[in-house]
Amino acid sequence: METWKLMILAVVQGLTEFLPISSTAHLALIPRLAHWQDPGLAFDVALHVGTLFAVFLYFAPTWGRIAMSFLQGNSKGSAETEPAAWRRLGWLVIIGTIPAMIAGFLLHRAAESSLRSLPVMGISLILVALAMWLAERAGKRVKPLVAISRSDAVTVGIAQACAVIPGVSRSGSTIAAGLWRGLDRDGATRFSFLLSTPIIAGAALFEGRELWKIGMLPEMRGPIALAILLSGITGYLSIWGMIRYVRARSMMVFVVYRLILGTAILVVWGAGLA
Repeated sequence: METWKLMILAVVQGLTEFLPISSTAHLALIPRLAHWQDPGLAFDVALHVGTLFAVFLYFAPTWGRIAMSFLQGNSKGSAETEPAAWRRLGWLVIIGTIPAMIAGFLLHRAAESSLRSLPVMGISLILVALAMWLAERAGKRVKPLVAISRSDAVTVGIAQACAVIPGVSRSGSTIAAGLWRGLDRDGATRFSFLLSTPIIAGAALFEGRELWKIGMLPEMRGPIALAILLSGITGYLSIWGMIRYVRARSMMVFVVYRLILGTAILVVWGAGLA
């Protein structure tokens, strides 16, 4: 695949990975409609590495406090800036990550084959849009990130596990679940992104191991490095913009976008255009 096509897909990945609109659906749909060839495993690894850098860099202070809280042991404290609170948040991220790890292990092959179809993606986009709409209407939005409970983490974690289905969107499902559990938009979004970090890292390691076995063509090193850079920069900007957006606005713009895209995909599929 030409470098300019890889650049477009890298930017799309960075923008859509952290917006609740499904990066998988966009990355599957664009090459299919444009009749581009599959960019291959090396490119998939590059996209995961780029977005991992983005989310880890943005939340580096948070991860640093969590790491220090575990290193400091069992010191007690109730304030959100104290080690006990950060250690608790770290455990909640671990708890919330477990369902997605199980789903990824069990459904990885299906997600790359039978589930990666236009009707599945279209229906998933629409259903999660409705879930986001309901969460906006029913969620009390009163709990900040520091008030998240173990049951909240489990619920959001199960929602993240559902994102193994193309079209669901990791951020869309987890933010909706967080809102449903009463988190405010900022808290739901931040916890969603924190949960995504170990999952993206796991995907990068898993696919990186496969790439190590088959190797990479030397001429691909430049385009792959560029893909990592572009997906990382756009991913960071997407996180930055998303967190600021949700502080003052609802998720309805993403609900509408998902409904339009999901409907368009089903129409394209039904008409036999792709």
